[in-house]
Amino acid sequence: MRRVRFFAVAGVLAAAVVAAAGLSADARQAGPWATIKGQVLFPADKPIPERKKLEVSQDKEHCLSKGPLLDEGVIVNPKSRGIKNVVVWLRPDNTNPKAGFEPGQINPADAKRKPADVVIDQPCCMFSSHVTTARVGDTIVVKNPAPVPHNFFWTSSNNGEYNQTVPAGQSWKMPQPLVAESGAIEYKCTIHPWMNGYVRVFDHPYFAVTDDDGKFEIKNAPAGKLRVVYWQEKVGYKGGKEGRFGDQIDATAPATELKPVIFDVSPAK
Repeated sequence: MRRVRFFAVAGVLAAAVVAAAGLSADARQAGPWATIKGQVLFPADKPIPERKKLEVSQDKEHCLSKGPLLDEGVIVNPKSRGIKNVVVWLRPDNTNPKAGFEPGQINPADAKRKPADVVIDQPCCMFSSHVTTARVGDTIVVKNPAPVPHNFFWTSSNNGEYNQTVPAGQSWKMPQPLVAESGAIEYKCTIHPWMNGYVRVFDHPYFAVTDDDGKFEIKNAPAGKLRVVYWQEKVGYKGGKEGRFGDQIDATAPATELKPVIFDVSPAK
């Protein structure tokens, strides 16, 4: 009887230690994991936004060597109505803006990940990729394979300010790794004023950018109730300000296919 009481007390004490550490049951029992797939579509009852030609005022011979440059602020595929360059990410199922994933909700394989160099290229007077995602600890590398100089102008809340000339055929590496930042960071080329792009920095691995058909995939997400957030550079969050908390989903292993999401990213008139 004493032995049974001992194990019972020990179990209670262990549970108390875990509770004191602030770890939930989900954090203690890692997995299972789900791949989440989805698609972001432009409304069917609205005309596809026209991509306007950009006004090229500098280095025209090079910048227009492959044809006109088109605005990348809103890109909708006329065949699939998929929206390109929407940033999609997961968050815990609550409306606390400071909430984050607990350690047990991050797939163990992510522990092997090493900080990466995140490349922003500019081969022909446009940034590639126009929308870039990165992790805390990664470092931005700006390449310039073009025959003309470019400039990388960056201002942020937590990741410094830079106004760096990148000579033709050279590259520049940001001196400090990225730290957490809640909003999008816009970058520009002040030599070619039509050039711009955006970076979003995440402190977890559950994010993606939609492709040409508006599709995305997020791997190794914790199964269970989550929220999925959609952000587009011209209109911000899907659903307005409250959209920053995302739409509720129930992620089931091994894979969850979400219903297509309609997102009106019509340019302001």
